[in-house]
Amino acid sequence: MKFPPGWSLTTIEPNASSPLPDLTAAVEAALAQPRHSSRLSDLASPDARVCVVFTDATRACPDHILVPAILRELERAGVPDVHVTLLCATGLHRPSTTEEKIAKLGREVVERYRVIDHDVRHCDLAEKRGVGERSMRRSNLRPDGQEIASQTALAMTVPDGLTVNRLLWENDLIIATGVVEPHQYAGYSGGGKTVVIGCGSEETIGLTHGPQFLDRPGVRLGQIAGNPFQQLVRDAARAIGLQFVVNVVLDGEGRAIAVQAGAPIAVHDALVAVARSVYEVPVPQQYDVVIVQVDPPKDVNLYQASRAATYVGLSATPPIRQSGVIIVVARCPEGAGQGRGEERFRAALTQASDLQQLLAQYRRDGCQAGEQRTYMLAQVLLNYEVVVAGSQCPEIVAACQLGAAASLAEAIESVSRRRPTAQVLYLPHPLHTLPIIEPGR
Repeated sequence: MKFPPGWSLTTIEPNASSPLPDLTAAVEAALAQPRHSSRLSDLASPDARVCVVFTDATRACPDHILVPAILRELERAGVPDVHVTLLCATGLHRPSTTEEKIAKLGREVVERYRVIDHDVRHCDLAEKRGVGERSMRRSNLRPDGQEIASQTALAMTVPDGLTVNRLLWENDLIIATGVVEPHQYAGYSGGGKTVVIGCGSEETIGLTHGPQFLDRPGVRLGQIAGNPFQQLVRDAARAIGLQFVVNVVLDGEGRAIAVQAGAPIAVHDALVAVARSVYEVPVPQQYDVVIVQVDPPKDVNLYQASRAATYVGLSATPPIRQSGVIIVVARCPEGAGQGRGEERFRAALTQASDLQQLLAQYRRDGCQAGEQRTYMLAQVLLNYEVVVAGSQCPEIVAACQLGAAASLAEAIESVSRRRPTAQVLYLPHPLHTLPIIEPGR
């Protein structure tokens, strides 16, 4: 990158970490000694029906290693292939292609097992299945490793109106993969989120992603304790009967640096501690311009890539000064996105004549699932200028009320005409970097 002479550049990356030398071996070791749980080979049985929930193409989770290792454990328990369903947690995103399934799981797994996408039209209420009591009979442990005092009391933790893919109610053992990384609402993703949100109905996603929920204190990027969104995910996962997860933490280059298996909450807590040590980076000040380079797969569309702008503008300690400029470098080959949620995101932004009024409307009436990204991005656009550089859909970017530049160089040149001097922060891995303004600054 070439910068104007009046621009002063600071580059912030995730803290140093060491990639696991052999992820397959590390996953096998984690499965052999799970946290607060029996081994999968002991939890399963030859007559058990098992659902393995894995992340979709928008998540850089190494499912091609995690899922085969899980399947080997189930095979040791004698679970026949026909009793296993692999469910892709697409949420409201578009269905995955055959090529994406193969890339995610490997051709052998796709050809051997039943692999399907979550469909929001195929969801049921927990109450319809009586799953709370039924699922907890599968084990004498809670997902956090504590003894269950009362099955009846635990069944009551099902959130009102919770609806998820009915396959989850129909299986005896639910397992999920996931990646633990900063998340705008959950604080950190992973744990039960793959199941509760990734396999949730439109109503469930709408309930948890509306302004009335997102505006609650504690629903914040990087926050776990006192976060109502994270607590709902944990309660719902427990109620659904999610017993076992295999989660990873990745470095800025997408390489696994930690993996844990076992009870969802225990695994999540352990890996959040690792993630914090890598992703949360102190910075000495706020900046005039922040440049964010969105990594694949989050650069696939504007819906996903816009996370980088909201991570910067809506963090607990924003690293950008009021009225600053955020330059988002992202290819966006799928435009705004092709799923139902992405289509609503695009429609809301392109049709809004006044972002303040749009926010007021959302706060008064709520919003549809998918429009929560509009809600978050609109808040950023009212305080900062956002320019998307290098996208393959500049006309869509402009229609969504963001600046569009053909390249990063063009964006820098354009901004520098108005800001000949500027303190600039560059984040090569913005979704894996949480700049924390040092106390007293």
